[in-house]
Amino acid sequence: MCTSLTYTNSHGGHFLARTMDFNVDFETRIMFMPRHYRVTGDLGDFTTTYGFIGAGRQLNHEIFTDGVNECGVSIAALYFPNHAIYQPHSNQDKIDLAPHDFVAWVLGKITSVADLRERVKDVQLISSTAELINEIPPLHFIISDQTGETAVLEPTSGELRLLNNPVGVLTNSPNLKWQLQNLSKYGTLTNTERPLNKFINYQPGSQGPGTGALGLPGDYTSMSRFARTVFLKHYAQVPATTTDTVNLLQHILNAGTIPKGAKVAANGQATYTEYRSYMDLNHQTYALELYENPGVIQQVNLTDHLLEQQTVPLEYVLSRTPHVQLLTPDVATLPAAH
Repeated sequence: MCTSLTYTNSHGGHFLARTMDFNVDFETRIMFMPRHYRVTGDLGDFTTTYGFIGAGRQLNHEIFTDGVNECGVSIAALYFPNHAIYQPHSNQDKIDLAPHDFVAWVLGKITSVADLRERVKDVQLISSTAELINEIPPLHFIISDQTGETAVLEPTSGELRLLNNPVGVLTNSPNLKWQLQNLSKYGTLTNTERPLNKFINYQPGSQGPGTGALGLPGDYTSMSRFARTVFLKHYAQVPATTTDTVNLLQHILNAGTIPKGAKVAANGQATYTEYRSYMDLNHQTYALELYENPGVIQQVNLTDHLLEQQTVPLEYVLSRTPHVQLLTPDVATLPAAH
């Protein structure tokens, strides 16, 4: 399960951030894919037009779960259990893709959300097992570009089409339409103190700031994470700089981040947040924050040099060592207060 959101700061910078929550350690790395590179997908080859970076692994071929390309298009795949419907057979009139190859196809081919809205009509997602997890992954996708336009692709029928996402948030099942309707339950919540009514001859005392959010769900279900993320995105103070925006996104995702053991399925498998990623769509940068060292941002920039000189994929092996900054007397600047 996962939580994702898009964000626009006060300087017009656009971002996509997500948690990757799963019960299998993907040993995720940051991977760069070059322009004009032939990808051997599970259901056929395709050649990239644009270079991109994202969370990926070189398995039988290059597989990505999210990323950003040189055009400023970003996409993230999230689990969509009991709702994703794929086609059983190939179609000669369509581009056949395995669901787990769709992220790489979008990043390698698409220039904007508007571009994908047209071209996705020619795509068909076919039921295909992802070897790493040994199952057909039920997926839906959040897509955004450097104009800030955000859409969702939910494969629930034969023809693929993009859905507008007015809140720029996506979690898991149920579908986006249900999640948006469910927000009406929380439409009276606010970030300010809520005055209390008098009951008969008794005036309850206020609990102070935060009472406006009483009723905001705090559990790890998809529905609750969706509502909580929308609330925090709406009310958090809007930052200006890229650094401050990533910092805010870290705090928002804290509300959906799952520690190991806090969410256990009936089969005993524990889902936890393996990584959190932050994509800057205007500057084409990709950053990861791993479970093992939260707060440590490991980033790759999609530079002109990388795009023009690198002709084969690159995997960046990430540090998983927890970071502790030891403060010693020589860095102290103020005497201790008496």
